[in-house]
Amino acid sequence: MCRQVEGTAGEAGNRSLGVRVADLHIHTCLSPCATLDMTPRNIVRQARKKGLDIIAVTDHNSAENTGAVMAAAREANLAVIPGMEITTFEEVHIVGLFEDTGAALAMQALVYDRLQPGENDEGLFGMQVIANALDEVEGMNPRLLIAAVRMGVEETVEAIHRLKGIAVAAHIDREAFGILGQLGFIPRGLDLDALEISRRMTLRQGRSLYKELKTYPFITSSDAHDLGEIGTSPTIFRVAGPQLSELKQALKGIGGRRIEY
Repeated sequence: MCRQVEGTAGEAGNRSLGVRVADLHIHTCLSPCATLDMTPRNIVRQARKKGLDIIAVTDHNSAENTGAVMAAAREANLAVIPGMEITTFEEVHIVGLFEDTGAALAMQALVYDRLQPGENDEGLFGMQVIANALDEVEGMNPRLLIAAVRMGVEETVEAIHRLKGIAVAAHIDREAFGILGQLGFIPRGLDLDALEISRRMTLRQGRSLYKELKTYPFITSSDAHDLGEIGTSPTIFRVAGPQLSELKQALKGIGGRRIEY
């Protein structure tokens, strides 16, 4: 679904711009801290119910369920961006968003290689369910996905960019796992594409609170771990389509594309 709006001459060339509603931080049942009803079909159904046009699948340190959600959304008029929420060794959450599953799985391979050794304790952390597009269980991921990886924030952002992805510092207004809460600052030269505000405040409130970070684009996302959280804090993009390339241009304010604050 795209709500078309008129643009000024030259804004988008021969492509019309429209308003698209996006939630770019959603976990599936693969994340140990997510509920087991966060299955591909359920996520797609809830996203459409909430009027979302674009979602991103961002499980902890894994992209194994991205393809299933994309397949489940194929007939739902919902764009799904494959992604991942990476926990750096500083315990900072960085969301990586990618153009396709190939890039997301390439990032996954790097993360798996740097993931802490050990297996998931389902009783302590929760189940890590690999599901297909029909919500059938394909297996369990035994890795310790809740742990930090042996990659710092700089290396993580650089790796995302090598794969032509978007790097977002997650929930900067949260003490736990937010870059400001963990480091107290954003390292000079860290090439983040956006900063994310959690659903605890509005995007406008976030920009007001963090005026010193005004040079960065801000987005807001649900960080949904259960179905009721999906779409609770969406970002409104003015773009010509749901592709990652369009979102990149919106973050930079290119060709009339932008975030609607």
